[in-house]
Amino acid sequence: MNTRDIRLRMKSIGQTLQITSAMKLISTAKLRRARIQLAQTEPYFDRIRETMRDILNHSAEFRDNYFAPHERDPNGKPPKRAFLVITSDKGLAGGFNHNIITLAESSFAKDASNFVIILGTIGARYFMHANVPILETFQYSRGVPTVYDAKDIADYVLDQYNRKIFDEFYVVYTRMYSSVKLVPETIQILPLEPEKIMGADDGPSTAVKGDSNLYYSPSPEAVLDALIPKFVTGAVYGTMVENFTSEHNARMAAMDNATKNAQEMLANLQLTYNRLRQGAITQEVTEIVAGAAALNS
Repeated sequence: MNTRDIRLRMKSIGQTLQITSAMKLISTAKLRRARIQLAQTEPYFDRIRETMRDILNHSAEFRDNYFAPHERDPNGKPPKRAFLVITSDKGLAGGFNHNIITLAESSFAKDASNFVIILGTIGARYFMHANVPILETFQYSRGVPTVYDAKDIADYVLDQYNRKIFDEFYVVYTRMYSSVKLVPETIQILPLEPEKIMGADDGPSTAVKGDSNLYYSPSPEAVLDALIPKFVTGAVYGTMVENFTSEHNARMAAMDNATKNAQEMLANLQLTYNRLRQGAITQEVTEIVAGAAALNS
């Protein structure tokens, strides 16, 4: 490799370095924005959950259809399952999407009918060639998760669930425990589980935090029916934002590593270039001295 080749290589790596640095900054900004969105909407969905807890706590005899599993098939067939697999629209995020898809495939029951609902271009491309039926594909309308996107998904899921297209609904996403711990998880949304709504710390005789003397009009049943779609929307939105923050955290880490590798390659190439250039200069000086000595002899 001569000095010209090294200069071209250094120029190419320098351009890549600029791209990876810019992508890291973009992911940082989107990560902050998603966290702000989640913080702004959490109180609303928390209040919905508290109201549902209050109704269930004081109406123990009442259970909505969404809490009861669908009737089993008389022929003994296992329940049909639908999985919302949340991936990203772009790559360059390390093993982020691969880990989600791997978990989704491992979550499919071998002896049951499995369906997938896709959110994200990467997942759509993969499952298009898989042997799992795709019920629907969604995209982020604004490039970032919004409550409106979550509502569209929740409305579709509830409609399909009520029509008994599937009996159970799960979400496969990546949860960010910390900036270095991103864990793909599968959680069940439907049928709803009263124990999860009541909270892990709430025993059967534990009072629920909230207004125990509230009067629900026209009835607790009607209020609960109205709250359940909002609750499912909140659950889906929470996983969307959690996955979005995990995606950009993973991309930040990937771009940071790529930037460091590019800088290291540039340093090595610069050292090689300097050695070749110094060698060429030394060779020229040697030739000049040898020529001068020949003339003087």
